[in-house]
Amino acid sequence: MTFQVVAVAAVAIVYFTIRFLNRTDVPKIKGIPEIPGVPLFGNLLQLGSQHAAVATNWAKKYGPVFQRIIFANSFDSVKTLWISNQSALISRPTFHTFHTVVSSSQGFTIGTSPWDESCKQRRKAAATALNRPAVQSYMPIIDLEATTSIKEMLADSKNGKVDIDPNAYFQRYALNTSLTLNYGIRIGGSVDNEPLKEITHVEREVSNFRSTSNNWQDHIPLMRLWPTSSVKPKEYRDRRDKYLTTLLDMLKEKIAKGEDKPCITGNILKDPEAKLNEGFVLVCSSRTYVDELVAEIKSICLTMVSAGLDTVPGNLIMGIAYLSSKHGREIQQRAYDAIMEAYPDGDAWEKCLVEEKVPYVTALVKEILRFWTVIPICLPRVSVKDIQWEGATIPAGTTFYMLALQRKQKAHILEQNAYAVDYDESHFKDPQCFLPERYLSSSSTEETVSGTPHYGYGAGSRMCAGSHLANRELFTAFIRLITAFEIVSPEDPKDEPVLNCLDCNAVPTSLTMEPKKFKCGFRVRDQERLDQWVAESEERTKDL
Repeated sequence: MTFQVVAVAAVAIVYFTIRFLNRTDVPKIKGIPEIPGVPLFGNLLQLGSQHAAVATNWAKKYGPVFQRIIFANSFDSVKTLWISNQSALISRPTFHTFHTVVSSSQGFTIGTSPWDESCKQRRKAAATALNRPAVQSYMPIIDLEATTSIKEMLADSKNGKVDIDPNAYFQRYALNTSLTLNYGIRIGGSVDNEPLKEITHVEREVSNFRSTSNNWQDHIPLMRLWPTSSVKPKEYRDRRDKYLTTLLDMLKEKIAKGEDKPCITGNILKDPEAKLNEGFVLVCSSRTYVDELVAEIKSICLTMVSAGLDTVPGNLIMGIAYLSSKHGREIQQRAYDAIMEAYPDGDAWEKCLVEEKVPYVTALVKEILRFWTVIPICLPRVSVKDIQWEGATIPAGTTFYMLALQRKQKAHILEQNAYAVDYDESHFKDPQCFLPERYLSSSSTEETVSGTPHYGYGAGSRMCAGSHLANRELFTAFIRLITAFEIVSPEDPKDEPVLNCLDCNAVPTSLTMEPKKFKCGFRVRDQERLDQWVAESEERTKDL
């Protein structure tokens, strides 16, 4: 009898322990499939290091939208949830590692901030500074940075005779563009410059702290008690603080000496009446800022430094990687022919700064953004209103768990599997094929993509505010690379790039793709003409 009582008690304890560890503080959403999980760990163990790929496979079994984190995995589901309901999907959740630890000193970037009046004003300021007319005024900066990178690539490759890794050149290209826009400051020297390497490395690590798959302590609160859980985030927070403070102090010093160049933060610092938020103004008598304005300036600085390295370098680098392949060289030739047809006098190098009149290269950029999807799992959203999905109601104002794990939030969290969406066979014909022609209206292929071309910049109310700038950076870089070089495979097969969207990532759990190292050849098409283009560009940008 005693044994039976103990056995029943043991079974009961195990049963209720499992129930406790597997429970959430919100009910299931009726009408939306749920992915079965593991007590305490939810779906983390199943997702492993390839969240996008695993979620894509789940979508084949459970449908395009499932819970407990609401994952959207098809083009049409994202269109419905992110675009048709964009006013309801305007906020962001906060997470322990990034928001509480990493961001404790500098605050949040605009893209990671929950929606409130402050975020609204910061995003509005950023959108104004990055709209199409504003971006056109920044083209001299892109002229300088593109020329600097190509000139150094030319030297390091010994005029195209030695294979090189393009990674560092285009990290600098993107970072210097952002630094100049925000601080009026650029990092000089070669790609081996220590400040350049420090900023790109730290920003990469900080970006990973935003990843939905890299920080289990965000989803399992007990893990935060582990002594080392915050050591690395604190280290990179302090390293980031150091260069952000240095950059801002350098700008303030230049302003004081009258040596500053027009830039976003400089315009705010110099204008005593500048306002990012209604009522947050510079106190002229003491020349000090109220805390709220200082925080918002820091947020804009954070955003400009981090966002510049999120999308552009990965797409540029992997675009180059594909162009070096056998099929890529065929695409290169088509692009080169299209450029020569548009600019028979050989002036594409300069004209690409003022116009975008090579449709094939525009289509190439779009296909690169779709094919590589450098942020495969977009940053999550929080719904602020009820959302209807095929008869199911996703309620606002209730707790919604990341992967069915206990986590207190004020609203539902939704995630967009950009990888699955950009490879949705119901929307894109042969999505595994790299095909710029899908974006040409006169294409001879059966498919012509209309409407939203891809979700490389996210979607809806919180999509990337810098997409116009990124598109011009990509377009200009590829026009110049293709006119200057024939990009070819490396001589050593061990240096060849990995040409799969997920497998090419050196850190599978990262937020943004970190391309695995590779090399390719840059064979100069016309040395005399290239030297002329570089010289003319240097003359145009000598005062920057």
